[in-house]
Amino acid sequence: MPDRLSGKVAVVTGAAAGIGKGCARIFREEGAAVIGVDLAGADRACDLTDETQVSALFAAIVAEHGRIDVLVNAAAFAVFAWIEEMTLAEWRRTLTGELDTVFLPTRAAWAGLKASGAASVINFASANARHALDGSAALAHCAGKGGVLAMTRQLAMEGAPHGIRANSISPGFIRTEATGRHLAEVPDLRDRVLAKNMVKRLGEPEDIAWCATWLASDEARYVTGADIAVDGGATAW
Repeated sequence: MPDRLSGKVAVVTGAAAGIGKGCARIFREEGAAVIGVDLAGADRACDLTDETQVSALFAAIVAEHGRIDVLVNAAAFAVFAWIEEMTLAEWRRTLTGELDTVFLPTRAAWAGLKASGAASVINFASANARHALDGSAALAHCAGKGGVLAMTRQLAMEGAPHGIRANSISPGFIRTEATGRHLAEVPDLRDRVLAKNMVKRLGEPEDIAWCATWLASDEARYVTGADIAVDGGATAW
């Protein structure tokens, strides 16, 4: 179905790489007016952990477009370390990178989302929000993504009276620049991931972006407060 997002104003954070880049590309192909946000390499540069920068960015977007129909919170960063090795600073940095980068853009976009009257917020939890992966030092990442899962349900409740839907996607292991480095650091990690998957391949950003496209479209107008696993079956057994 071409032009599934025709006429929609979509803001995609983390748009310079990985899942965010995949979402921004496919949204454009499906007809959306996309504003990509990242530290660099996107339409708009912004530190999404800086309250002042985020507020100014979204005020400018709403002033220019009048509304925001879709907000994709794909930006995130995390420190991977075992609990005995992780510092408090690294723990806090990860929770900032997983939670503040969802909270601050969503709060700043809220007035624009309300102005849409039929808006969609798409967050990214993770298979790691539901299970641990043997061999992956993902303690803080798991905590952050569990928080995104819970936050999304609350946003769905708060947004419903304003025509704002909020859902999350829980990706499995997706091949990106960041996970590529992780695979290189842990030689047997790929085998551990595939052993858990029903589908015996690693995911690609497009696998997630197509799910996000559906959630952004009017086809999903009755879907809110949901979490959709796109993980090759990893959490199904």
